Amino acid sequence: MNSRRKFLQKGGAGLLAATLLPLTKNLASSSGNAYNYDQKSSEAFDISIAGYSFLNFKLDESLAMMKKVDVHYLCIKDFHLPYKSTDAEIAAFHQKLKDHGVTGYAVGPIYMKTHQEIDDAFIYAKRVGVKLMIGIPNIEDLPYISAKVKEFDIRYGIHNHGPQDKLYPNATVVYNHVKDLDPRVGLCFDMGHDTRDGQDPVADLKKYGSRIFEIHLKNVTAATNEGTTCELDRGVINIPAFIKMLRRIGYTGKCALEYEKDMKDPLAGIAESVGYYHGVVDGTR
Repeated sequence: MNSRRKFLQKGGAGLLAATLLPLTKNLASSSGNAYNYDQKSSEAFDISIAGYSFLNFKLDESLAMMKKVDVHYLCIKDFHLPYKSTDAEIAAFHQKLKDHGVTGYAVGPIYMKTHQEIDDAFIYAKRVGVKLMIGIPNIEDLPYISAKVKEFDIRYGIHNHGPQDKLYPNATVVYNHVKDLDPRVGLCFDMGHDTRDGQDPVADLKKYGSRIFEIHLKNVTAATNEGTTCELDRGVINIPAFIKMLRRIGYTGKCALEYEKDMKDPLAGIAESVGYYHGVVDGTR
């Protein structure tokens, strides 16, 4: 049921072939930029990279991979820009991103257990100059988070982490905790972990889209606790249906590819996933 063939029957084998064939040719190209997608697409949503995908790489190496796959937005993780960075270090970080044609638009995920850690995280986001933070707070601290988004005018997306997460396993749990808070408190919707918790990510996108500020774009090998992240075209989630729902709800945030397979050698998997994403976006218009 979870085989590649089964998924291709759902998503369209022809679409995948049409997507990956030109990528294979481009990958063999000697040009400095392996892919050349038009970033001025008519879509309201853009693909980005979740910084966690580059856990094992320095910033320069990460940006080099982003250039090769022609992705221009990065959700910033603290291992690339530490919380205690000086103003000069933050400015140098943004200049380096700019030099590579990349914009850092959000920070996180950030775990925060105390009010002091929440305060520090909001100050960090403000100093970095972003308007979106991905976080994992304690449930009892949510009213304090709501007050902070008013104070800083920074949106806060709570990340769901699947069946092992006792606080926020899926989108429904997050939504039920935030629905009565300031509207700037919402979800970082991890569609893969939502699926691993036995949920329907397309249906959840439809139900909670108004409070979804960020999507962790991924596929998983099974809709169970044992499911693991895989290339976007190889899992059990119906990616074409998900993209169509993004359009239907008028989603305007980023789709942050979070690639957690082969994390010490991720470029091929990221390239395959980015290529497939663009193929689906183009093929479902």
